[in-house]
Amino acid sequence: MYIRGDHTELVVGGRLDVRSAADARTVLHSAVDDGAGDLVLDLSELDSWDATGLGVIMGAHRRAGRCGRRLVLRGVPAQMQRLLVATRLHRILAIEGGIGVESLPRV
Repeated sequence: MYIRGDHTELVVGGRLDVRSAADARTVLHSAVDDGAGDLVLDLSELDSWDATGLGVIMGAHRRAGRCGRRLVLRGVPAQMQRLLVATRLHRILAIEGGIGVESLPRV
């Protein structure tokens, strides 16, 4: 897993899972704490995430809200969009362009 960017936009790539969660949490919390306005999280280079990785994103979302900021997801891959819909988190998280639920392939 890698994260590059600054306190306004971060690109997350690789696997966001139990092995990378602690490092990702540290970077995301620092970005939230050090910036102002929306924090864009570009997930277009993310290969996969597990429940722990999703928890890291939700934790950053909550932290951003407490700091008066908004976490915005960009470039969410289709398989992760399906997970957000299945867990109904697409209703809570800000997703750039939204998720066209009807356009997602059925599994």
